[in-house]
Amino acid sequence: MTTAALVLAAGRGERLGRKEPKAFVGLCGRSLLARSVSALCAVPEIDWVQPVLPPDAGQLPADETAWIHPKLLDPVPGGDERQDSVRLGLSGLPESVEFVAVHDAARCLVTPESVSAVVRAAWTGRAALLASPVSDTIKRVQGRQVIETPPRSECWAAQTPQVFAVDLLRDALELAWNDVFLGTDDAELVERMGVPVEVVLGESDNFKITHPEDLARAERVLADRGEA
Repeated sequence: MTTAALVLAAGRGERLGRKEPKAFVGLCGRSLLARSVSALCAVPEIDWVQPVLPPDAGQLPADETAWIHPKLLDPVPGGDERQDSVRLGLSGLPESVEFVAVHDAARCLVTPESVSAVVRAAWTGRAALLASPVSDTIKRVQGRQVIETPPRSECWAAQTPQVFAVDLLRDALELAWNDVFLGTDDAELVERMGVPVEVVLGESDNFKITHPEDLARAERVLADRGEA
């Protein structure tokens, strides 16, 4: 199954307190984007890796050997919304691609083993995502009032990559566009079509770097791995 990865790097870095795009922020000498790209290039099931940059970024950050790999495609500019970036990323892929893994560059600690597992799950069922069970009790809230407490055993925190058959994801994006619907992740768009999405257990280290304290946590993870 020919499979490509889109690495979404179009997010801004305001919550990190940085002027540069979030994915260009350095972590132990390498940008978040470079670390995500390197992890995905190391996955045997991934044939191509397509970075999707901020619309005005112009070029990749200056990062050593991450940008020299036979799987790496030229970057494409993203859009204002996540769905726009995914759509533009899909347009840059070779026509032979059958499955696509959509990954947040800010989840730069993902392991090739986790990516392999979720890709193989999608090959079987057409849609799969990494996720982890929540440890906190979750409340649905409107205004400042609790309206529901879903069973914790049914609640998982979604991660990326999320992997789909290319035609399925394109159809889901088109439906969302027609309905003027913005989802918070790509799996939600597929769920709206009534297509089952398989959950593959992710690792706790595969968190999204959003705030300054997340960078410090990521540095500790890399130190534990001997990669700092």
